Amino acid sequence: MVIHRPKDLCFSLFPETHNSMIQPDSTLTPGSLLTRIARLFDLSADKIRGIAAAFESLPGSPVFTVQGSYVGRDWTEWTEGFHHGSALLHYDATGEAWFLDWGRSKTAKRMAAHVTHTGVHDHGFNNVSTYGNLLRLATEGKIEASEFEKHFYALALKASGAVQAARWSLTSDGRGYIYSFNGVHSLFADTIRSLRSLAIAHRLGHALRGENDRRISLLERLVQHAAVTADFNVYYGEGRDAYDVRGRVAHESLFNPADGAYRCPSTQQGYSPFTTWTRALAWIMCGYAEQLEFIETVPDPELDPLGGRGKIEGMMRRVAGTTCDYYLEQAAADGIPYWDTGAPNLAKLGDWRNQPSDPFNAFEPVDSSAAAIAGQGLWRFGTYLNRISGHAGEYPILGAQGHVPLQPVTGHAGPGDQYRQAALTIAKTLFGPPYLSTDPHHQGLILHSVYHRPRGWDYIPPGSHVPCGESSMWGDYHARELALLIQRAANQETYLTFLNVKENG
Repeated sequence: MVIHRPKDLCFSLFPETHNSMIQPDSTLTPGSLLTRIARLFDLSADKIRGIAAAFESLPGSPVFTVQGSYVGRDWTEWTEGFHHGSALLHYDATGEAWFLDWGRSKTAKRMAAHVTHTGVHDHGFNNVSTYGNLLRLATEGKIEASEFEKHFYALALKASGAVQAARWSLTSDGRGYIYSFNGVHSLFADTIRSLRSLAIAHRLGHALRGENDRRISLLERLVQHAAVTADFNVYYGEGRDAYDVRGRVAHESLFNPADGAYRCPSTQQGYSPFTTWTRALAWIMCGYAEQLEFIETVPDPELDPLGGRGKIEGMMRRVAGTTCDYYLEQAAADGIPYWDTGAPNLAKLGDWRNQPSDPFNAFEPVDSSAAAIAGQGLWRFGTYLNRISGHAGEYPILGAQGHVPLQPVTGHAGPGDQYRQAALTIAKTLFGPPYLSTDPHHQGLILHSVYHRPRGWDYIPPGSHVPCGESSMWGDYHARELALLIQRAANQETYLTFLNVKENG
């Protein structure tokens, strides 16, 4: 598989000076974090075992902790894939067989309902984290799997991608988007990461079939959803409205269900439609960086009918660049963001952007889960920029013909270095105190995650005024994934990407 590089890198898409408030440690390398990563996975083992034992007799799946114990939350079972997928990531990092056996068994026993779930936008969370990780491990040769087992994983991923793509709402200009569980009028920023399910299914040769056997391209729906999200959920400082700040993200965009016309920004979990809920920002950063990796491997003839490589990659680079820059400006100095950039009491924290984050402050909570997701987005986008400019570093992608190694160009700074150093800085912060959970009685791995601040779902300990000290299943999963991504880079292993999947061979 040829890795396609644009003729013009178009770095003029990011013309503004980076006024980064994160203070990246320029001395950090992936290898310098291996001790912290080893400690994280040492702690991870008992926590996964403990949660697995607790939920054997409990209904539902673990969502977030209350006083250190994972509990469920009736809304949707969007975290079950992270629950079982965490064990698969742990196996990948450590080679401890129990975690592979448990994750493999639970995927087979529990995840089928998620494959055919027509009511959610969460297929990329649930199914890529389980079936996707297992097929990736088999493709990479890290587990033994029969041809039948690989076909089983591939079939689940094909079905998942098609079911997710069928949840489709049209815009007034004839494009479309995957609508959220709120209904056909609702486009969530989160869903950009569910495009992985469409990408994998397309990669495996699948398509959605409609009325009269009409073949519906999963790649086309992926590109359209990405473009509509880019147009309506992301801001570029171009005067779209009075709150159009470059890089800001709206959690939700609302459309008229009668004619598909755009109506307004909205939010479910942020402070307001005109501020940025930082986990929505993180989903956009990570999702578009991953999609750039995917589109890079798609042959030109498949992209030409959809606008062509230049237009599609240019749109995705613009989103990734603007949102990554905004994150650098809005996070605290150690890389951890507060839960919303417009949270009403942030001003009481003083010059919070130029200070390390304070999860125990009396005014507004931080969100470590947003940092874990954003850290991965920053690393992937920075690596992508370096690669297409000839400063590749480690980055073998598994294409149709096997691994495609790209040789590094040494001795020159790459355009993605600032993003990669910011990612390492976030990882250093998350993988140590006060964020890494070392208490054996606390089931969470990464502390100070926030789920739903407006609804008051997050536990506030006695004597505190804001939520702190708790974990989330998505935060713990993405911290493990970020740790594995960096560990593989340090050990010069195959680059960690959901694209490393093949059904045969």
